[in-house]
Amino acid sequence: MSNKILEMQNITKIFPGVRALDDVCLQVNNGEVHAICGENGAGKSTLIKILSGVYPEGTYEGRILINDEEHVFSGTSAAEKVGIVCIHQELELIPDLTVAENIFLGKYPHKFGVVDWNEIYSQTRELLKEVGLHRESQDEEGRQVKPTDIIKHLGIGQRQLVEIAKALARDAKILILDEPTAALTETEVETLLGILEELRSRGITSIYISHKLDEVMHIADRVTILRDGKSIGSDDIKNITKNDIIRMMVGRELTNLFPYEDHKQQDKVLEIKNYSVQDPDIPGRFLIKDVNIHANKGEILGISGLMGAGRTELFTSLFGAFPANSVGDIFINGEKVSIKSPVDALSHGFALVTEDRKRYGLILGMDIKENTTMASLEDISKLSVIDMNQEIALTQELIEKLKTKTWGVEEKAKNLSGGNQQKVVLQKALLTKPKILVLDEPTRGIDVGAKLEIYKIMNQLVEEGVVIIMISSELEEILGMSNRIYVMAEGRITGEFTAKEANQENIMQAAVGGMV
Repeated sequence: MSNKILEMQNITKIFPGVRALDDVCLQVNNGEVHAICGENGAGKSTLIKILSGVYPEGTYEGRILINDEEHVFSGTSAAEKVGIVCIHQELELIPDLTVAENIFLGKYPHKFGVVDWNEIYSQTRELLKEVGLHRESQDEEGRQVKPTDIIKHLGIGQRQLVEIAKALARDAKILILDEPTAALTETEVETLLGILEELRSRGITSIYISHKLDEVMHIADRVTILRDGKSIGSDDIKNITKNDIIRMMVGRELTNLFPYEDHKQQDKVLEIKNYSVQDPDIPGRFLIKDVNIHANKGEILGISGLMGAGRTELFTSLFGAFPANSVGDIFINGEKVSIKSPVDALSHGFALVTEDRKRYGLILGMDIKENTTMASLEDISKLSVIDMNQEIALTQELIEKLKTKTWGVEEKAKNLSGGNQQKVVLQKALLTKPKILVLDEPTRGIDVGAKLEIYKIMNQLVEEGVVIIMISSELEEILGMSNRIYVMAEGRITGEFTAKEANQENIMQAAVGGMV
């Protein structure tokens, strides 16, 4: 008897101007964790959207078989009825509802037409126990969650586990996780992988999509690789190495994932003195406290620290957020400047690529050229009329420079993969011709091939005289690319290291608050 639970046969999906999937085949066995790997734009998200009913019957070619029986899905509800539940990279919980309301949304138990809240809370507590979120007493990491907690008050890692609880409430037989650890801390990642191991022991099948190959090697039983919309191969994880996966993903060997260059550091370009930021929502609480840092021309400056350390808050405030709550001095090329808004920041040659590209970096309903040029309209306009030819030419030049995968400058940003959306945000920043470019988690959700391209662009920009400040939660990335490193904890600078001084131990010591 066959052990396979899922088979996708000869799946082809065509969007205007691009063949996203070309005769893709996927076979997943019962009770396994099956990883799908591929570069941004390889077709991973498109494939799971077909499987989970986001792209319904009639919009693609091919067959889906569950336990050897063919199924077609008119929508996500139809897929859920046979036990297929997808947890997308951008979580789909409703922030202002409770945990229990989110878990049972649209499926509330009831008696005689009246919602049975006692039953909902009872089932929710059991589900939270299954995913490690509910204990008799709060543990040292504060992971206890109650059914009545409001979602927006939970951390990202807790929300991810609530999504899994929601999937279990829908009797998931095949659980699909799309980049589930992109925004999680190391501890939260360990918790999530532990939950998946427990689900596997109970016979629940998981499809795990991730660019983090160390996680894939740890958790997956088998792996399938996609490239340019085609199936490249599948194998048991025990028969394949991380380098094999990379080679199949990108179609070539990547001999150096971090092309570090010992750039020649020159004069200070940015200097921050005695800088503090009060929390706009909690009077008397400081997000940033007495920060003193500088960035030199000719360097990649790494900013490290654990989640919640204040890294993003520091640089978004420098870019013009929280102007009424910030005190301290900002100097650019030795001149004291006042930055009260992003417009002020851009006028001083200060650009920011945000970590949350969809919320703050892009207008998803606009096309690539409109997103690329929105911060530089004055430079491509005459008498308030945009020079369309110049807009297209500049956008096309940046698409080629960053190797953004798209069928053209008029493709909507919402249709791009996550990594290519990130490249469009970078295009927008580069078009402003920045002196100082802050990259907040620049390679989050980006595959290894695209990461290498971005690292090379960073090195090129430094050689052209741009100061690069890179905020990253990936310690390997910080150590692999930074010429100098600051570490933050609880809104303060707790360590500073040259590339030669830095190692995992002293960065982590500083990141947990120990002065070095």
